[in-house]
Amino acid sequence: MSADKHKLRVYYDGACPICVRDRRRYEQMAGADADQVEWRDITGREAELKSQGIEPDAALKELHVKDEQDVIHRELDAYILLFSRITWLKPIAWLISLPVLKGILSWAYRSWVKRRLIKEGRWR
Repeated sequence: MSADKHKLRVYYDGACPICVRDRRRYEQMAGADADQVEWRDITGREAELKSQGIEPDAALKELHVKDEQDVIHRELDAYILLFSRITWLKPIAWLISLPVLKGILSWAYRSWVKRRLIKEGRWR
C-alpha cells in the first residue's frame, strides 16, 4: 500500500509507552488535521520497513516519517516535519531546526532512546 499523497506516514515504536503517548498527544494537538497523518507501528514490520528503505534497527532507534513525495525524514527532521503541520507548533519546528540547537537536541534524543532501549532489553 502506498501512502496517500496528502498524508505523512509516521513509523513509530508502538512497544514504547512514551511513543504511544506522544502519538496521542500529537493527534489531540492536530485536531481536525489528525487524519493527515498515518501512524504505522514498526513492531513486527521488518519486511515493510525494508521495502520502504528503512532499516528495522534504525526504525527502533529514531522516528521516521515519509512525506507526500515519498521522502523519508528521520530523527529530528521527522519531528520538524510533524511540528510544521500544526500551526502553533511551527515556531518550535523552526527553533529546533537551528543548527546548534538541532545538534544538541539530536544528541539528547539519541542518548534518551539508547537508555530507554537498554532498560527495556531491546538495544541491538
